[in-house]
Amino acid sequence: MANVLRPLILVRGFGGADVSDDQTSPYQGFNDGTVYPTRRGENYIYEGYLLRALKSTTYAYHDATNVVGFYSESVSAPPITTDIDSDSLEGTVVLDPGVESKVLSSGTAGTIWVYRYYDLRPRALKNYGKGLARLIELIERSAIRHGEEYRGVDIVAHSMGGLVTREGVLAMEADENGSAKRKVNRIVTLGTPHRGIAFQRAPAWLLRMLPKLKDASDEFESFDPESMRFLEWEEAFDMRRILTVVGTDFRSYNVGAASALNRLTSLFDEGNLAYNRTDGLVKQASAQLPGAPRTFVHKCHGGPDSLVTSREAYEISMRFFHGTHKVSLSLDEADITRGCDWFGKSEFYFGVSIKPRFVDFELFHQSAAAQNCYGPFHETELTDQLPALEDELREPLAAYGDGSMGWAGPDRLIWEGWVDARVKPDDAQGLVFRADFYVGERDTYGLGFSDNVVFRKQYYIQVFPGESPEIFIHTGERYLIGEYALTVDQLQTRATLGNGSEIQAAGVVPGIPSCWSFDIGGTGFSARLLVRIASDM
Repeated sequence: MANVLRPLILVRGFGGADVSDDQTSPYQGFNDGTVYPTRRGENYIYEGYLLRALKSTTYAYHDATNVVGFYSESVSAPPITTDIDSDSLEGTVVLDPGVESKVLSSGTAGTIWVYRYYDLRPRALKNYGKGLARLIELIERSAIRHGEEYRGVDIVAHSMGGLVTREGVLAMEADENGSAKRKVNRIVTLGTPHRGIAFQRAPAWLLRMLPKLKDASDEFESFDPESMRFLEWEEAFDMRRILTVVGTDFRSYNVGAASALNRLTSLFDEGNLAYNRTDGLVKQASAQLPGAPRTFVHKCHGGPDSLVTSREAYEISMRFFHGTHKVSLSLDEADITRGCDWFGKSEFYFGVSIKPRFVDFELFHQSAAAQNCYGPFHETELTDQLPALEDELREPLAAYGDGSMGWAGPDRLIWEGWVDARVKPDDAQGLVFRADFYVGERDTYGLGFSDNVVFRKQYYIQVFPGESPEIFIHTGERYLIGEYALTVDQLQTRATLGNGSEIQAAGVVPGIPSCWSFDIGGTGFSARLLVRIASDM
């Protein structure tokens, strides 16, 4: 099945009083990547989002730079003969007919556009949103002019870029009811402060007094943690078509003041300084949206190897845009059999990290260091009633207490991600993911240890997609690589013969479509997990 690429728009987030340096960056930082000195091959150097997409042999994107220009003041249409309508050639966001005829000669499919909203004036979020709506309109016009079926654009937005994208969606909806759902396919936000920044409460008198702050006052006000504007997303767009990528590595963020202020807000929210659930700038709770899927990555907000410059952002978003199937992992049963201090007060935390084979980067991360494991639990079956994530995300950030981490969704949903079954490095081996399971214990009275590890173990989940999917669970890589690799029939035989210590065939769950179960366990912990696979074309 051919993979038809949509136009892809990249929207960087900056924010701050002086944006002159940002205006001089041609690709707004999407050409910045990261070097991983200890890795090899494709995992050694990540060239940045833009270059990786342009070099991809799986998804063949091409650069549309200079097709559209962004200006602080309105420009007139050039005095040339062209079949492009004059409205597309004049204003502050305009097509260049010469570049358009060269770059878009074969259409807009697979083109990459960088939205340079800081070139526009005034500096106001709604103005930036109108500019984005205009860019998408110009892309649609070009697609129609070149005989294409317009299928919407995909958008990757970092930090404030996600707020700009929201305003763009709302602007489209205001102009034409239902147009946002038609013009935009899917959106990925990277560390966007959808619900504000916890410590961002700049007083109005300060914004009026300082000239540079006054120019950016609208941007600062958009970070207000008491704002409820984030709820307007669902009035204009399908929330299941937005993936929020949440950073958790506050320690790597080089703006120490922001990290300290976030920790201080935790003191007011929950009465202690134990947690700093942020990417260094944006709280994990703020980077999520009610009704939208989310994933965690252990990266900081900006800088080297961050949410915007790490390969994780690329891998996760490409799977979301082009995935043929959605995979979800849920906890069905659990039992903790060690820990539970005789003194003190124990609480337990449960987490999972997911990594695909051949890509040495995680699609989902939970750990004690990231402070994002599910919990706290006091029942050894992990059946405590945690706060409903959907309900908490409908509250303003200023009213949010982050002392617990609720499940990702109903029925103890742990993770949901996307895979492209058309991309199989080795058809005989299917798709393989490594899942790292962790159960930790903390004594809240301070009498026992605060970082006990109850259980930690890795499993390899091998999926053979198709009309009748097969799933096998391995405790090691022996039968997944090289001469020892087994076919589906051999795996079935080995699992049937009782080699469950090495391989188990996930069992079909009666009464639940496309659902399989498998068991994990060892000293101190055992559990049954559910895997669901659904078509997402």
